[in-house]
Amino acid sequence: MSVLDALQTTLADEHAALYAYGVLGARTSQAASPELFDTLTSGYRRHRARRDQLRLMVGDAGGEPVAAAPAYDVANALRRPQQVARAAQLLEATSVEVLLALVAQSSGAVREWALTEATWSATWEVRLGASATTWPGAPELDGA
Repeated sequence: MSVLDALQTTLADEHAALYAYGVLGARTSQAASPELFDTLTSGYRRHRARRDQLRLMVGDAGGEPVAAAPAYDVANALRRPQQVARAAQLLEATSVEVLLALVAQSSGAVREWALTEATWSATWEVRLGASATTWPGAPELDGA
C-alpha cells in the first residue's frame, strides 16, 4: 500500500466517523447527558479537523481526495447514553487502527501527524469510558 492509498483509506474512515458522530450526537440529550454530549461534540470537531487535514495531505500527495459516501451504517439500538458512549468508543478504536496503518506506511511529517492523531483517539476512547490497553490499535499484541 502506498502512502497515498493509506491517506485515502484514512480519509474514508474520517468521513464515516463524522457521519457516525453526527448520529451519536443526535441521539444524545444535551440536557440529560451534558458531559456525554460535550464529549461527542468535541470528538466531532476533532474528526472534522482531521478530515480537512487529510484532504490537504491527499492533494499534496498528488491525489484527488476520496468523497464521502451518501450514508453509512450506524446501529439503531442506541437509545441509552451507555450505548452511545460504547459506539463512540468503537469508533475511536477503529480510528486508532486506521491511523496506525498510516503510521506504518508513511514517514516524516505525515507519520508524526498520524501518530499524534492515533494517540488522541486512543485517549478519547478512554475518556468515553473504555479501559486503557497496553497496545491501543494493535489488539494482536495484547498478552505478548
